Amino acid sequence: MNLENVGEKLTSMAVEYGPKLIGAILVLIIGGWVIKTLTRAFEKMLDKRNTDASLKPFLKGTVSILLKASLIISVLGMIGIEMTSFIAILGAAGLAVGMALSGTLQNFAGGVMILIFKPFKVGDYIDAQGHSGTVREIQIFNTILKTPDNKTIIIPNGGLSNSSMTNYSTEEKRRVDWTFGIGYGDDVDKAKAVIKRLANEDHRILNDPEVFIAVSELGNSSVNFAVRAWVNAADYWDVLFSMNEKIYHSFASEGLNIPFPQMDVHVHNG
Repeated sequence: MNLENVGEKLTSMAVEYGPKLIGAILVLIIGGWVIKTLTRAFEKMLDKRNTDASLKPFLKGTVSILLKASLIISVLGMIGIEMTSFIAILGAAGLAVGMALSGTLQNFAGGVMILIFKPFKVGDYIDAQGHSGTVREIQIFNTILKTPDNKTIIIPNGGLSNSSMTNYSTEEKRRVDWTFGIGYGDDVDKAKAVIKRLANEDHRILNDPEVFIAVSELGNSSVNFAVRAWVNAADYWDVLFSMNEKIYHSFASEGLNIPFPQMDVHVHNG
């Protein structure tokens, strides 16, 4: 093949594919701008509908990926690439990648399930997979928790969506349970009255349901009371800790003994 034939071939290719290539580039540029516009409009629509904060990034990302994939396929078709074979190759590659990344795909599916059924949301305090903390972010593959001592925990969504979980933020009220003990021989009625008074003085403890106080156990060295009170979920820990301190000081001032485990040893001579 001489230079003249090469030139003719290049000219023929330029005439045949040039307009297609230029058209494909224009479609790619205009399509990219349209996709950005549509994505912003979709995001504004989600904001107007007060869509959950944890769901918006996922929906926005999914729409953007689908639109971009459609644009790329359209551009390749305009150039003249046979899309049937291309899609078959993509399908085979997708199958191979899917088998290699089965765990990752499980986490992806778990993230989708969490975002759809919403067993928890950003800001909830949960206990799952042996970890407890406040949900900071729900990603597609992982959920990020922040513990009370400021540790960041990343939990894969696959296991999180398929195992038991406790959500402490679902209900507005929580029940606080205590066990207080007095010594044998102390006045049981007086102890119950002191506990009742302290509960009534704490405005964070709700009156309905009423505070429950009863003798729960005659222990080895103490008479134990079961005390149950309802509070707003946000007050749970403050009420739990403050009542322990109040009981300690009040029992001492009222002449009630808080016993500790002890053993009597009798020695017999002869």
